[in-house]
Amino acid sequence: MSFLSKYVDKKVCVITSDSRTLVGTLASCDQMTNLVLTQTFERIIRPPDDPEPTTIIPLGLYLVRGDNVVVVAEVDEQLDDEIDWVQVRGAVIGGVKHS
Repeated sequence: MSFLSKYVDKKVCVITSDSRTLVGTLASCDQMTNLVLTQTFERIIRPPDDPEPTTIIPLGLYLVRGDNVVVVAEVDEQLDDEIDWVQVRGAVIGGVKHS
């Protein structure tokens, strides 16, 4: 049984090794940290000097390979709903280098 099984059927945020931020409902996971997300979307948060607004891209059903998962965290849905994500700005998260 995966340590992530307590998050099944809950809204989670996943940060991947290539710096992507995915948000969706965790449908399934395994011992290799492979994830199946439903109702998934990607948040592309822009740096402060970028004139483009933050973008939210709907992805739907999404599979994330375990070796690409850096962080999985449960989302506080009430707080998440209160944030106007289009206005959010932030520094770019660097990718993970493998030697």
